[in-house]
Amino acid sequence: MLKLANVSLPFPKTIKLVFILLLLHSAAYSQNGNSRDDLNTINLQPFADASGHWYGIADKGMVVHPVPHQPRYKTTDLKEVGDNILLYQKYNGGWPKNYDIMAILTPEQKDSLIAAKKILNTTFDNGTTYTHVAALEKIYTVTHDEKYKEAALRGLDFILAAQYKNGGWPQYYPLEDNYSRYITYNDGAMIGIMEVLKDIIDRKPQYAFVDNKHLEKLKKAYDKGLDCIVKTQINDDGKLTAWCQQYDEVHMQPAWARKFEPPSICNGESSEIVLFLMSLQHPDKSIINAVQNAVTWFEESKILNTRVKVIKAPTMQTPFRVSTTDRVVVQEAGAPPIWTRYYELKTHRPLFCNRDSKVVYSLAEVERERRDGYAWYTYAPQKVLDRYHEWQKKWAPTNDVLKHL
Repeated sequence: MLKLANVSLPFPKTIKLVFILLLLHSAAYSQNGNSRDDLNTINLQPFADASGHWYGIADKGMVVHPVPHQPRYKTTDLKEVGDNILLYQKYNGGWPKNYDIMAILTPEQKDSLIAAKKILNTTFDNGTTYTHVAALEKIYTVTHDEKYKEAALRGLDFILAAQYKNGGWPQYYPLEDNYSRYITYNDGAMIGIMEVLKDIIDRKPQYAFVDNKHLEKLKKAYDKGLDCIVKTQINDDGKLTAWCQQYDEVHMQPAWARKFEPPSICNGESSEIVLFLMSLQHPDKSIINAVQNAVTWFEESKILNTRVKVIKAPTMQTPFRVSTTDRVVVQEAGAPPIWTRYYELKTHRPLFCNRDSKVVYSLAEVERERRDGYAWYTYAPQKVLDRYHEWQKKWAPTNDVLKHL
């Protein structure tokens, strides 16, 4: 068990108030929509990240930008939101990231989106494409309007086309010549896809219209995805640990993403993966083994008596963002267990990185813009540990890996 000083989760101050309101509005929902999942209501939580980027982060690559006081549809305006989703959908069946599906678009915004349908900047990043498919399938179930069904099926065809033969999915498809072509667990991309496929295969009511031909293809894609998850669990000197954020698509080895995102053991994304694996009924030996080893890793890598505090700091303008706070690690007796976002391969030391790709080993060594503007720590593994014994008693009753740790 590590006993180093570590941190709490940052929230970028530059995100505008509307993003905060979006998050608060959607907080009652789970990522999968399993909580309060009313078929007559759009679940906003899966789209909160994308909406927040549209309203809060200027991006010259966006086809349309929000107008001042952009009005928004109600979550019960299914047809209107469905028509928006169709507007955003590209000719290849996928969607671009960082728009608000709830925005009441101006005629000019609609015209711009239609004109840009040939620009295939389609992705799974920031909760994109698989969330749109899930929303369309709900909208079709309620409205029975064939255009939503057809758009959802085209979205599923896009998901099938984007999958690698080894079972992984890239961040962007068509593939680009950068890290976005890597197999991507970051920001829930691959697990988000797998959750939608699982719901379809489990024949959830809103997916009843999916035809047998699609169902057969999606089942094969899902099985390949599970195999990829098992094969990419990091094996350090014969010991399975957890997962990296991204893997090169050829050799399936941990890889760099952005310049401050090194190949490493990544506890946030790994927690999402393990929670997904724990949700599977009648898991086979490979799945049970993956969960058991990841749980062991989480227990051994947790950090005690440590908290990260946000403190006021002079306003600092950078090419990337405006920083008005800083973060410091403090010792605090009784603080809940916490984990760093990254752990170094082989050594398992908590790992940090600057925009120049220089690896460092403490938060204090990270330049302020990144120190204050990135989620370097996570509490996510605690969710896995909290659910472990219920899962273990059901699927591995004779092997409690936490018993002797």
